[in-house]
Amino acid sequence: MRTGLAVGTWLLIAVFCASLSMAQTKQIEKSQEWFQDSRFGMFIHWGVYSLLSKGEWVMNNDKMPVVEYEKLWPTFNPVNFDADAWVRLAKDAGMKYITITSKHHDGFSMYDTQLNDYKITNTPFKRDPMKELAAACEKHGLRLFFYYSQLDWRHKDYFPRGKTGQYTGRPVAGDWDRYMDYHIGQVRELCTQYGEIGGLWFDGWWDRPDADWKLDELYGMIHELQPTALIGNNHHVNPFPGENFQNFEQDLPGENTAGFNKAGVSRLPLETCLTMNGSWGYNENDHKFKSTKELIHYLVKAAGFGSNLLLNVGPTPLGEIQPEAVERLKEVGAWLKKNGKTIYDTRSGPWVRQQWGTSTRKDNNTIYLHVLESPQGMITLPLTDAIVKSAKLLNGKKLKVMHGGKKAAIMLPENYEDPVDTIIELTMCESNL
Repeated sequence: MRTGLAVGTWLLIAVFCASLSMAQTKQIEKSQEWFQDSRFGMFIHWGVYSLLSKGEWVMNNDKMPVVEYEKLWPTFNPVNFDADAWVRLAKDAGMKYITITSKHHDGFSMYDTQLNDYKITNTPFKRDPMKELAAACEKHGLRLFFYYSQLDWRHKDYFPRGKTGQYTGRPVAGDWDRYMDYHIGQVRELCTQYGEIGGLWFDGWWDRPDADWKLDELYGMIHELQPTALIGNNHHVNPFPGENFQNFEQDLPGENTAGFNKAGVSRLPLETCLTMNGSWGYNENDHKFKSTKELIHYLVKAAGFGSNLLLNVGPTPLGEIQPEAVERLKEVGAWLKKNGKTIYDTRSGPWVRQQWGTSTRKDNNTIYLHVLESPQGMITLPLTDAIVKSAKLLNGKKLKVMHGGKKAAIMLPENYEDPVDTIIELTMCESNL
């Protein structure tokens, strides 16, 4: 009798665990669907490195030892930081979420961690900007993601040293397990101190790819504490179990102009992150800002690949987003107000890499052609089992369609070009595209 009861109990436990696992999977799938529908987010690189106005890698690039770098944080006082203004700017730009650096490679915590004193709440500023951003995001309907650097140029237990941070003057010794306890402990804080978050965006695995990063433990903890949160890792290799979206840095999925995007393109939701100029963190000498047209083209191409665009800003030491960035974000937002239906809630279209541009798909019957480069007189589309029932410019002007073989030709009128993106809406009779 006792044996039967024990077996029955274990069966109940197994059923309960399976049901819980299925429920968690459904929650993640729902978040992934939201993520893909969103298509556009704001990346924010901000920390004490902004005081040096040379980007977020200044500690490594200038070979600064810890004792010199630590002179910065007692003077960090971003008195003009306004979380509500930042979130309203992102929303006006058409962005649906924000990803911000809670800790970068320099090891400085931009939130009120309880695991060390090297944090923004111990500066003259005293406040926790992550808490204020979480409240502003909830108020305005955006989701908040935390960037967290897995590597740490300051922590004495980050040992053996990785590929970077070789000149910080740390002792040539350390306890990796103790560092991992610290690392996982900080992520636990981010999962428990700021309400429901959109997810975690990790970076730095590539510094020590041979290390035991305890990803199973880390990812399991996140999914337990934040069942709807998504996990991405900017490690430049194929996704690991437990990751819910795949990152690409300064490249569209499948491309490698940056030199380190060598991973394949997975079936996970995709995201590419992009600098607005050439720097992630504030760099007063970097004035090579991409034009609004270039940024819109990148957003459109990303959507054509089935990817989100996470567009970066690097606030100043005073907590202000640069006026060049503000201007471009507002202009992108104005474009999305008119054309957003061809970007939001879409998936990759059937014609991704074309000389004239790309395409997005709203549903099985609606395809948007984004004509970014002017073709001569017509656009020729290869077809499979579908035919183009009708074509029109987004302003409503109907276009002539001709079929021949397994191709369709969309005839373009004179002077049709939009200065940024000429969008053509196709209605398909049926679609296996």
